[in-house]
Amino acid sequence: MDPKQRAFFENKIRPVLVKKCYSCHSSKSEELGGKLRMDTRDGMRVGGESGPAFVEGRPNESLLIQALRYDDLEMPPDEPLSEAVINDFITWVKMGVPDPRIDHPLIAKKPTEDSTAAKPELWSFQPVRNPAPPAVQNQSWVYDPLDQFVLSRIEAAELTPTHDAAPITLVRRLYYDLTGLPPTAEQVETFLADYQRRQQQAVAHLVDELLASPHFGERWGRHWLDVARYGESNGNDGLGRNPTFPHAWRYRDYVIQAFNNDVPYDQFLTEQIAGDLLTAKTPEERDRLLIATGFLAIGSKPAKAMNVNFHMDVVNDQINVIGTGVMGLSVACARCHDHKHDPIPTADYYAMAGIFLSTETMWGYAANQPLTAPETPLHVLKSKHHYVPPPDSGAQPKVDKHTLSRKKKPKNVYPPGTALAMGVREKKKPVDCKINIKGESKKLGPSVPRGFLSACKIEQPPKIDAKQSGRLQLAEWLTSADHPQTSRVMVNRIWLHLFGQALVRTPDDFGIYGERPTHPQLLDHLATRFRTEGWSIKQLIRSIVLSRTYQLSSFCDDLILDADPENKLLCRHNRRRLDAESLRDSILAASGQLNREPGLGSSIAHVDELVNKAGNLHLPDNHRSIYLCMMRHSEPPELSSFDLPDSTKPVGKRNETTLPTQSLFLINSHFLIEQSQLFAKDILLNPKLNDSQRIHLVYRRALNRVPESSELARALALIQDVDTALKTEISQEKLRRQTVWATLCQALLNTNEFRYVD
Repeated sequence: MDPKQRAFFENKIRPVLVKKCYSCHSSKSEELGGKLRMDTRDGMRVGGESGPAFVEGRPNESLLIQALRYDDLEMPPDEPLSEAVINDFITWVKMGVPDPRIDHPLIAKKPTEDSTAAKPELWSFQPVRNPAPPAVQNQSWVYDPLDQFVLSRIEAAELTPTHDAAPITLVRRLYYDLTGLPPTAEQVETFLADYQRRQQQAVAHLVDELLASPHFGERWGRHWLDVARYGESNGNDGLGRNPTFPHAWRYRDYVIQAFNNDVPYDQFLTEQIAGDLLTAKTPEERDRLLIATGFLAIGSKPAKAMNVNFHMDVVNDQINVIGTGVMGLSVACARCHDHKHDPIPTADYYAMAGIFLSTETMWGYAANQPLTAPETPLHVLKSKHHYVPPPDSGAQPKVDKHTLSRKKKPKNVYPPGTALAMGVREKKKPVDCKINIKGESKKLGPSVPRGFLSACKIEQPPKIDAKQSGRLQLAEWLTSADHPQTSRVMVNRIWLHLFGQALVRTPDDFGIYGERPTHPQLLDHLATRFRTEGWSIKQLIRSIVLSRTYQLSSFCDDLILDADPENKLLCRHNRRRLDAESLRDSILAASGQLNREPGLGSSIAHVDELVNKAGNLHLPDNHRSIYLCMMRHSEPPELSSFDLPDSTKPVGKRNETTLPTQSLFLINSHFLIEQSQLFAKDILLNPKLNDSQRIHLVYRRALNRVPESSELARALALIQDVDTALKTEISQEKLRRQTVWATLCQALLNTNEFRYVD
């Protein structure tokens, strides 16, 4: 069972079984319903009087799913589960019913010193060390101390790293990794000329230029938005409702600006967790800090209707984004019981829950849908530059008039003029949280003082003021010099985005069932550098990309491939597919249509409505993809086929699937066809160019190189053949010629060379 399957069971399945099934189907039931045990893995597989509870991989044939759907059988008998929960069980069965439970039920025990102490095998709870770089045989190969950690492992395996990447490969890799955009032909030529003169000095000069580019924040801000589960709508709440979040885009812009300004990571975290509690020197700074707290407010929420646990569900989402996103730990698994694997007792969960229970979360009107969520205030911003005018009337999203006419007048009245922001603030009276027995907020146990994870041994943990929520102290605790996870987790995320694989290959799980680091000393070396160099993300990235390890070719001989097929030793670089945003941005760049200026606001900045009732809310936009409207369960159509996260939970590493729908998209997509036509139109503007020169231009813009002689010959033949074939269909020569060249443009935009980075 892989960590993702385990996490799915612990977060989606086990809590429902505990709450809804164990009272009648467990060892503690007064009478075992249908002779079916559901508190053990084997009990569900063997089944009861009616047979096994499920057929693995076949939800429609599974008795469990039929019962949840109230199809003949009815479980639970008092009321049906929500559609969202039933869909989770369907997904679980399709996954093959992964179930980590042992064959007898575990009873949560009262936490003791032994149960909460970090055991030796739980490496991530051990203090971060600062190991000296190991000695290597080939010291001349080393550019940066991190290379010594890598090379020592390679030499120990009696292997040799592959050759360095060609300069033309390296320049493309650097542009995509640091800005998410391809270099122009002119930028490639400038670098190649400089590299011929200065080699590594030219690389360092280019890296510094890219780190200073405003496009850096757009690239790396998108990585963080995955972790922050960023979305501009709530997502399906389980009742078929999906309210927009008209003000979430301000948090997006905050993140981009923070990365461009190289806000130290410890400060970046503190602003997002407790920005409202920090001192600001100007109104603009005050607004920025309030917007930062959107980190805790933008999460997907379950329906409020018939849900007595709604407010604790919001708290659970906030604990999860801190636990998984910042510490790489599934803290939320301890909501119903002591964590089954990691040293996180239920008491620790509710110590953290008290912090967020003492915090007012501000998401706004929720489209005036109280069944989804109660209406809350929003932060009112003071600086004038935060105001965003509505889009031109001709470009406004179509919103159902009948729905608008039924809307109630909002209770909260704000000053005239969309300057509002989601976020959090202190409740008037902070409180400690009582343990929710089995996760039920109406079944209360003892109160737990607000605090942090007991297994993280911080030398001087901050004390929570009784008059404060504890969010500021939580941020201080997370960014303590001796916190074992925070720096490791972020360093690992940065390495992942630069190499395509992380040093800990389960970047969201540093627990006992996550993978161990391939290079534990290297991880601690980088984590130490990260902290001692002022938590600078840009400085860490600069050090890594100027290393010899990063600059290796992705091609290698069979000896390396056979000895280390997964490239755990880092003998070579990894070839990577462009993510959804970079693919779309690259298509727009090649066609000449990309607007490189920052996007302004959002297409729903003035739409507080249910997504599924408002029609198409996505407007045509040629800005970078990060500025597209990112509504949950209603993604931008140009991106939806390429493994976008659903933004309902923190995601450190996106799925990388290869599906027929992706190829069909690239062949039949209206977006790609339109951009190919515009690409061709641009290529044909200069009448002085002959066909060979135009083919050279197409290759330079699409692939950053000139065509080989065989490619030139094939392209010329394609142009001639398509032109001949279309003469009977398109008599107008100008239109036919554009269509012919669009065929070549689209073919190159479909190639692996365009879609992958070496």
